Amino acid sequence: MTGTNLLSVADLGPDGIAEVLRLADRFVEVSSRPIPKVPALRGKTVASVFFEDSTRTRLSFETAARRLSADVLTFSAGSSSLNKGESLRDTVGTLEAMGVDALVVRHRSSGVPWQVARWARRAAVVNGGDGWHEHPTQALLDCYTVGVERRARGLRPGLSGLRVGIVGDVRHSRVARSDVLAFGALGAEVTLVAPPTLLPPSLDGWGVAVSHDLDSLLGELDVVYLLRLQRERMTEALLPSLREYTAEYGLTRRRAARLAPDTLVMHPGPVNRGVEVDSDVVDASVITHQVANGVAVRMAVLFWLLGAGSAAGAPPGPHEAADPAAVALPGGGSDDARALA
Repeated sequence: MTGTNLLSVADLGPDGIAEVLRLADRFVEVSSRPIPKVPALRGKTVASVFFEDSTRTRLSFETAARRLSADVLTFSAGSSSLNKGESLRDTVGTLEAMGVDALVVRHRSSGVPWQVARWARRAAVVNGGDGWHEHPTQALLDCYTVGVERRARGLRPGLSGLRVGIVGDVRHSRVARSDVLAFGALGAEVTLVAPPTLLPPSLDGWGVAVSHDLDSLLGELDVVYLLRLQRERMTEALLPSLREYTAEYGLTRRRAARLAPDTLVMHPGPVNRGVEVDSDVVDASVITHQVANGVAVRMAVLFWLLGAGSAAGAPPGPHEAADPAAVALPGGGSDDARALA
């Protein structure tokens, strides 16, 4: 995390990722209580500032904040003063003037959370997904889910040495970029599996292998991570047809039967059933576990940024954070954000 912000997985490094995941373990326990709530962030206010449609991320953050006893503000761009000509910078100033302590920002343009962090004077900023760039809390919950699921199956829970295949529309996916950083930081071996048209123009610095043949890898993978085809972001014909994509890269029942018994099937959602993955395979996957774990991981992130130990302006370190249960792609964005000032 940079100061009091979480903008990129790269802000954390391996130790920071591990610490967030350790905190998440405590919040999973909190979420299992009859009344899943602790007063860890009582008196704090968290605003979800979303400029794109979202179900999982927005509701997950809002649920996380409420379980920590924070107040929640939901900002709707479509019904805000932005439609009257107010700049994003002034909107940020308005939210801060209301006493907001954290801004969870999602935007279709890469770099907007970094720009918001430059404008914000006191509020912590969390990147809830920016353009094709990053989605750090999704990557954190994915790492957490892999560890939990492997531990439940009696396997070594760490990611070091695991073989992870990220399959599909890597070109348009902020999740893929953050997962590559997070999985790589924890020692996993990542292979991107996609047609050439759905890979980024350059993979310099990614530190991954690339394959165009899913069938050749199926028996070798510990994790098959499927990405949604983001047709709303495709401005040109990158695929002959959805049927052909599914035939080559979809996780059909036939392909799923070739996976090792303990291979995890994951997807960030929403799922296009019958395109990226067959409906029966979805039901046997850990996708709903990812959603459930997302609440605990986002509780951990908010507590780290705003909870005990952060009063001096820096997130608590591994030995500073009070027990929350007991308290009852590198780089800073793009030019896309500047036009919004």
